[in-house]
Amino acid sequence: MKSNALYVKYGLLIAAALIAYFLIIRLFELHDNHWLRILNGVIVAYGIYAVIKQKKSLDGDKFEYFSGFGVGILTGVIATIVFVVFMGVYLFHIEPQFAERLLKHIAGSMGGAEILLLILGIEGVSSSVILSLTFMQKFKISRNIKDKPITA
Repeated sequence: MKSNALYVKYGLLIAAALIAYFLIIRLFELHDNHWLRILNGVIVAYGIYAVIKQKKSLDGDKFEYFSGFGVGILTGVIATIVFVVFMGVYLFHIEPQFAERLLKHIAGSMGGAEILLLILGIEGVSSSVILSLTFMQKFKISRNIKDKPITA
């Protein structure tokens, strides 16, 4: 599987999981609880971890730090774009009152639903970069010299 297909596939899977999670908490009228957004981070983290692990498995000995890092970021960016588009449709067309309630807690009176979408986009991309850097510490190939005797 090519890297392009890999990060698109995982990005869409992450976005689908985020959308499904949002709709489930919406079904139970819990979407106003900001603390439940923590699970969004868990979903994204697992997806990025899985795509980097898959990339390393496919590349084998040819796996490089920047290819794993790049596939993690691109996966997160695709998931973020799809989720922000979904939230844009939701906030502008399905439940505009939800955006007003969120704005009272987050941005005060400094804007409309556009601010919320901007915040979601920045949050998604930045967390993708941080998570990719974090997981690459586990998957990178160490260049340290092993079992070298210490001489005085």
